[in-house]
Amino acid sequence: QVQLVESGGGLVQAGGSLRLSCAASGRTFSSYVMGWFHQGPGKERDIVAAISRRGGDTLYADSVKGRFTISRDNAKNTVYLQMNSLKPEDTAVYYCAAGMVVTATSGAYMYWGQGTQVTVSS
Repeated sequence: QVQLVESGGGLVQAGGSLRLSCAASGRTFSSYVMGWFHQGPGKERDIVAAISRRGGDTLYADSVKGRFTISRDNAKNTVYLQMNSLKPEDTAVYYCAAGMVVTATSGAYMYWGQGTQVTVSS
């Protein structure tokens, strides 16, 4: 089992940047595909980005391409989401998740963190 803890959320003005981190417990972090999802008020939980076990393959939602970057450090059991040029519509709770396949489908991820709030003011 993997336990995931997100950090780095907060309040930022439009155009600003935030870096989210997700720390994983256990020694099997490198065995998992990692993903970031977000869920806005009254909306479904949608993919933001995902990264393969060694980081060679990534997936991004169209809405964040060119602005967000997912990365991982297997030695530190941590996955990151660098978010630049933030927009008010990026406001959501951001969750990290662990799974076995690089996919946008939330149901394919087996383990989830508790989420961290990101609020972008206009």
